[in-house]
Amino acid sequence: MTAMNHDQFAAYMLKLAQPAPAFVPTASYDADGDCIEFLIAPDPFYAERVDDLVTVYYSQDTHEIIGSLLKGVSGFCRHMSEKMPGFKIEILDGSVKLEHIFLAQLWATEAQPNSIKTLTYRKLIAIAEANEATATFACV
Repeated sequence: MTAMNHDQFAAYMLKLAQPAPAFVPTASYDADGDCIEFLIAPDPFYAERVDDLVTVYYSQDTHEIIGSLLKGVSGFCRHMSEKMPGFKIEILDGSVKLEHIFLAQLWATEAQPNSIKTLTYRKLIAIAEANEATATFACV
């Protein structure tokens, strides 16, 4: 360990106290969990499961949707590619727009047009599209 004088220590502490970089919305794939986590805000959140694919994150402060967790996405994409071959067209070099995953799941459900599930998926589609959320993984 190297000893520091007062000025060196002060400079070191100021360097540690730099503000954190601005939050950037993210969508990241975790291969071990075969899941995509999507966040548009750094807020504390609570989660509600929508179905086997999606869990929605709501801000504790505003109760607005701020993200989601998609589980089993590789299997979902394989299934959707078999069921709806056009889905493969939306996958470019392993990169998939989250709005397409949400839309494919919405089309595959039998939920009513004004159900909470349908409205939640529509909101997720809009949020993913507005944030240009994509994830890269082996989908097909």
